[in-house]
Amino acid sequence: MVRRVVATGTFDILHPGHVLYLCEARKHGDELWVIVARESTIKHKRKPLIPEEQRLFMVQSLKCVDHAVLGSETDMFEPIRQIQPEVIAIGFNQHWNENELKKQLAERGIKAEIVRIQTSDHSPYASSRTIRQKIKESDP
Repeated sequence: MVRRVVATGTFDILHPGHVLYLCEARKHGDELWVIVARESTIKHKRKPLIPEEQRLFMVQSLKCVDHAVLGSETDMFEPIRQIQPEVIAIGFNQHWNENELKKQLAERGIKAEIVRIQTSDHSPYASSRTIRQKIKESDP
């Protein structure tokens, strides 16, 4: 049986931190499925600069990613139900509360182990926010 891992994110201004998160997530299974957030569903941070189709293309292009899809615009758990992962990998700085996520998954009959990826890239360009700021500062 194939052990599927799901990772999620916005992936705006794809950077080394994203790549590290996804490659580390991939180590938890045989297939890495990535759900790329839809622009219409992002509420917890600034809207992405890069359109969702382009962000999806970039994520699909990564060697460690087996499959990438856009998230649902109506139910964030729908792609997870369709993929049926054994593992859901959360990035070290993602806003998820693991216990709350476990509860929400259980309420929907989704049985998946939740793993928080602790590895991070501490370089100055491993954050979309930092990259945006650097671009802003470099404008004459």
